[in-house]
Amino acid sequence: MIGRLAPSPTGALHLGNARTFMLAWLQARSQGGSILLRIEDIDGPRVKLQAATEAIEDLRWLGLDWDGAVVCQSDRLASYAAAAGRLIQSGRAYPCVCTRKEVEDAASAPHEVGDDGPVYPGTCRGRFPTLMAAKEATGRDAALRFRVAVGEVPFVDGFCGPLGGRIRGDFVIQKRCGGPAYQLAVVVDDAAQCVTDVLRADDLLPSTPRQLLLYAALNLRAPRFSHVPLVVGEDGLRLAKRHGDTSLRWFRAQGVAAAALFGHLAFLCGLRPQGTRCLPRELVLDFDLAKLSRSPVRGDTTGFC
Repeated sequence: MIGRLAPSPTGALHLGNARTFMLAWLQARSQGGSILLRIEDIDGPRVKLQAATEAIEDLRWLGLDWDGAVVCQSDRLASYAAAAGRLIQSGRAYPCVCTRKEVEDAASAPHEVGDDGPVYPGTCRGRFPTLMAAKEATGRDAALRFRVAVGEVPFVDGFCGPLGGRIRGDFVIQKRCGGPAYQLAVVVDDAAQCVTDVLRADDLLPSTPRQLLLYAALNLRAPRFSHVPLVVGEDGLRLAKRHGDTSLRWFRAQGVAAAALFGHLAFLCGLRPQGTRCLPRELVLDFDLAKLSRSPVRGDTTGFC
């Protein structure tokens, strides 16, 4: 087994991030596997200075280690461009000059909205043979979209079980600026790093069918996916600034011990009683993902500091 931790340096790691990373780490270590660390730093202006360094410091403070060198997506742009080129050559991807507003206007009917936004209506399918042709014809830089020919991509999730894998609309794999979209980058990276198991929060479930299609189109082996419930605030929404400061940096500044915070994460997962203090290695022997609650858990009430 090879798992991975993949923080995005767009902000400070909070309890929800830490809990997902803890589970991914335990899944790999409990089965004698390896765990890799990849910094997903290609989200343009959202990437914050020093956030990657701080994320690494937070993970080390929490007691999570990893195998091998840290990989940064910003160092792998050529690999993503090569994969996008293969998809264009095979006819699986095409240039698209539609703006976000144009997509929203074309998909204004309620039934045309998917899990993660308006469904692309296929306006640019077959319209331009190349990115250059799209630019010359419209004066706009073009993104690349993956051509979706199915409505479902069923798969068996390691935590949720069999899922239908609904997918609607052609999706972006390369941005107008030429940089890769998330869907393409993670597929290329997980395949290159031989990742066998991906554990992440279930807000990324809509991405899985898309990524499975990319694995197949690129003739790459897909990993096993496990999606766990989110850590949420009192309003039932994923943790954010509106729920107060739940960042690991804040807890560290308050003098909270790593064992106390990690024990609290274990409690949120149903792995240890409330108030337990423990370190990651103490949970390895009896770790079982099946013990985890099937419902989102509150993370904006600390109870340990």
